Order: sequence, then C-alpha cells, then structure tokens
Amino acid sequence: MRTILRNLGLGLTLTAVAAFGQTKPAFEVASVRIGTQPDATKMMAAMQGGGKAPIGVNVGPHRAEYQFMDLKSLIANAYGVKTYQVTGPDWLTTQRFDIVATLPDGASKDDAPKMLQALLEDRFKLAVHRTNAEHPVLALVAGKSTSSKMKPSTERPVAIDEAAPLQQGETLLNQGDGPMIMKMDAAAGGATINMGVNGKVVFKMNPATQAVHLDFSMVTMKGFADLLTQLFGQFGGAAGGRTVVDMSEIKGNYEVSLEISLMDMMNVARQGGDIGGGGPGGGGAPMVASDPAGGAATLTDAVQSLGMKLVSSKAMVEQLVVDHAEKTPTEN
Repeated sequence: MRTILRNLGLGLTLTAVAAFGQTKPAFEVASVRIGTQPDATKMMAAMQGGGKAPIGVNVGPHRAEYQFMDLKSLIANAYGVKTYQVTGPDWLTTQRFDIVATLPDGASKDDAPKMLQALLEDRFKLAVHRTNAEHPVLALVAGKSTSSKMKPSTERPVAIDEAAPLQQGETLLNQGDGPMIMKMDAAAGGATINMGVNGKVVFKMNPATQAVHLDFSMVTMKGFADLLTQLFGQFGGAAGGRTVVDMSEIKGNYEVSLEISLMDMMNVARQGGDIGGGGPGGGGAPMVASDPAGGAATLTDAVQSLGMKLVSSKAMVEQLVVDHAEKTPTEN
C-alpha cells in the first residue's frame, strides 16, 4: 500500500511539475498606458548622445520597455513574426501604447517575448492562431549575371553583442529580427546601420538628386532585401503591405552602392509594390513610370544594375490570425 501511495505521490508531483513547466512566463510587474508622442528634440539628443532609442523595443536584463507601439507591432514582437504576417482588424494600428515591465529574478532577455504574449493575453484578452497563407511579396531574384557593382566582401560581419557598451552617437534597436545598432549623422542627413551578421549600410540623403544614397558593406542578400523593406516602410507604408523577400539563392557577403530616387520609391509604395516583371507566382502590372529629378535611378534600374530584379510574386507565409482582442487594456 505504501508503495502504491508513494508512486501515486510521485506521479502527482511529476504532473504538477509538467503543468508548471507549460505555464507561460510572465513579467513580475507591468504598466500599460496610452502612448505618448516622443519629443523630437529629446529623442534626437538621446540618439546622438549614445544609448537606447526612446521608441520601439528596448529589453534589458531586468527591464523591458515597448514605447509608442501599436498593438499590431506588439503582437508581432511577442510572437516573433513581421507585422505584415499579423492578420486582424484595421484598428490594431490606430492606437499606440507605452509598456514598462520588470523581468522576474532568474529570467533572461530571451524570455521577454513569451512574457509579452502573456501580458497581451491578460490585458488585451488577445487570442490568436497560426496558419499558412499565400501572401503578395516583392521577390529579389538573380538575373542572367551579377554586375561588377556587387563585389564579394573580403571581410565578414559579426553578430552584435548587446552587452557591449555603445559608442558616442550609437543607438541599440531591436526590431524583432534581432538587434541593430544605428548611428545618426545629422550633418550628412543620414545614418549608419549595423545589421550584425547581415552586414552594414550607410545611407544619406542627396538633395541635389532627391535621392537616397546607400553604401552596403559585407551585406547578405537577406540583409539587402530587409533594408529595402524598411525603406519602403519609411516612404510609403511598407510597399502597400508587401515585403521584399530574398529569392536569389545568392550566398555570401557583398559590397554594394546604390542611389535611388525618393519619388520612385514613394510611387512604388503607393501602388502597393506592383513593379511588374511577372516573377515566380506573380505577374503584377508595371508601375507608373516616375520622373526622378536630378537623374537619380529608379528602384527597378538600381536593382537591375546589380544583375538583380525585383518582381511581383507570391509566397507561402506564416500568418498569425487575431481571433480576438480588446481595444482598451484592463487597468494596471
């Protein structure tokens, strides 16, 4: 009888441990408030002085901050997907929030996304499910030959060490795909972005040609595609909801210089990313031709100068479907 009771007690203990192990980790304490528009002067001073950007995701060893972020971006960060992969009502992007939370003892920064999931489920009554769906994208594909403008790098990029102290003027950013370091150059009207293992890029505005000049170093094709997606997001809403996906099958790291017309990028973005070309799975109509000032290259011409192409396409993309969410979070 004692053996039976001992085994029963052991079984209950193991069951309790297993159930506890399945419990989603949570922040020790957290506040959720309506987002406050960052002061532009203070934000620029903080970024130029070195440190964390006072906007977006900043997670440290003991504290997590999600500043001036809409619910769709918070969901994307919590579940490790891009915002275009989140399917839900339009109002997910209409309100912004500031979340400040404390990580419990023994937790690591890697636990923060699951803790954010638990917070969203508790405070916003969020319910989601994952599925796969065909999604319109802009495919970066290789042409018949690559140009001498895309030269193999002699150096290799290294991953960003988030624990390393930042240099003067540097800002640590976390966009869900991993950390990046940005250093603003107010005099040149641009910045340097270190994308870690995906390379670096220096960009600046060229007022004479109304263009963005980009100098990539040690860049992978994935890093190149991701940067184009971010540029579309800056100048027209992520190419009408599309993302640039690397389908080139080109490996390695490269040195690339481009100058792209701002007007052309905005035209592509406004037209939902349709640039024509009828790539794999695609067949989008050609975009309306722009007339860039100063002779700056169109996006299509700039990419083609590298022996590459951007074509309208479709790809099976994992989707995170929002089944339910409350517009107003429960009180702190």
